[in-house]
Amino acid sequence: MPVTDMNTSRLSKFKFQGKSDEARRRRTEISVELRKANKDDQLSKRRNINIDDEPLSPPPGEKSPPFDMTIDEIIAGMTSGDEVTKLQATQACRKMLSRERNPPINDLIEKGVVPLCIEFLGHHDSPLLQFEACWALTNVASGTSEQTQVVVKHGAIPKLVALLKSSAINVAEQAVWALGNIAGDGPIPRDLVLNEGALTMLIQLLTPETPLSFIRNIVWTMSNCCRNKNPPPPFEIVSRALPILNRILTYNDKDVLGDACWTLSYLTDGSNDKIQTVLDSGIVPKLVGLLGHGEVTVLTPALRAVGNIVTGNDSQTDAIISAGALRYLIPLLRHKRLNIVKEAAWTISNITAGNAAQIQQVIDAGLLPPLIEVLQSGDFKSQKEAAWAITNLTSGGSVQQLAILVQNGVLIPFCNLLDAKDFKCVLVILDGLTNILNTAMKMGELENISIIIEEVGGLDKIEALQSHPNEQVYLKASAMIDSFFSDKEETDMPSPSTENGQLQFQATTSNPQEFKF
Repeated sequence: MPVTDMNTSRLSKFKFQGKSDEARRRRTEISVELRKANKDDQLSKRRNINIDDEPLSPPPGEKSPPFDMTIDEIIAGMTSGDEVTKLQATQACRKMLSRERNPPINDLIEKGVVPLCIEFLGHHDSPLLQFEACWALTNVASGTSEQTQVVVKHGAIPKLVALLKSSAINVAEQAVWALGNIAGDGPIPRDLVLNEGALTMLIQLLTPETPLSFIRNIVWTMSNCCRNKNPPPPFEIVSRALPILNRILTYNDKDVLGDACWTLSYLTDGSNDKIQTVLDSGIVPKLVGLLGHGEVTVLTPALRAVGNIVTGNDSQTDAIISAGALRYLIPLLRHKRLNIVKEAAWTISNITAGNAAQIQQVIDAGLLPPLIEVLQSGDFKSQKEAAWAITNLTSGGSVQQLAILVQNGVLIPFCNLLDAKDFKCVLVILDGLTNILNTAMKMGELENISIIIEEVGGLDKIEALQSHPNEQVYLKASAMIDSFFSDKEETDMPSPSTENGQLQFQATTSNPQEFKF
């Protein structure tokens, strides 16, 4: 029995067994919610505050530049005709913007520092001046969106992209960092960076000789060039990163792997044709392997990307299953990070929304017990995703698969969630119970199942839901009472027995292979 249309807003974001591929839409609610978890999410901007490792020494015979200059003295020095004074003032500006706390970004913007620094980016005869100016702009662009826009509006992007070809590696690396901050500010500046050809040049910078610190910055900037959804970046441009990402996933560095996986999570967060392009790159086996990574900073985006892929069609979901993803999901359902448990349950919910063969692989992988554990004792957001996984299984699973589900003890935690405050979760539970009861009715097992639901307190809760303030909930609860729990004739049928804490049933159908409890 399909999930009712009463929950179409949620259902429309799931792929669903029995409907065409066009109806298998991506679920955005969970991804938006998860992106709010800033502690686990990727930083869109970064300040460069490492001033202990000073890369710039004064020319021979010159005194060290004064770093206690006022803003007015800095501006005077940057507009000086003397090149040494100009360099020292620009370095002082950069130092001021590199303060760990409360850098005076707005004060320096108001004094006109940004156009001066952008002008200095073109001084190819002075790589030191380019470097200092670029570092200063990096930190301005690390601020608020308004501050980043000042950098963009004064024409920094083309000059920064040109510096990616600089023979001075520190200049090129700082330009990468500045472009990363700009691209991370939102879709409009991101596309401006992409339209200047930055991504292709970033890819070209990734060579076997590239230092690790530089690689980290490049991959992070690449990820910012692919992030943000409204609108998403031009896929024909960002998909060019797939071959290099496939190579990068062999690195052992957690920062490189983490940002590469974030990039893949953005590239898979779209239509099935985009998902297919990622699959065709051959990257899936390496990506799935990272579900076993010990670092949360790698595991989180890897799981996000895998979860995105299984929102695709059945063959795309099969690619993830064939790569061995299911075996990783058991420990992820028991992970100490609640966010990972929730995403793992969400991923499974999209697999159980598939066909019966995929559901069987979920069962064979041993995922039902830990999934029911989440349903029983996980945090509520994870319980909600587990509930979706169970209800999707009841929608597309075979009779025998539903029997296995009940044998695993799903009815108790399922019924416990009927008093949840979130009415959407209650609707999901009611749908799942309705599917189980309908199947039991067809197989002559309704009496057994309804007794169990009553014994674990489910019937009382369903009856109470008939006075629920949400119309969808009380209508569904009333329909269940009318269909499955009203006017039952008294019989001498014994109540189901228990063994080792598990409910035991016997089929009453003439074909015991069809529906065995």
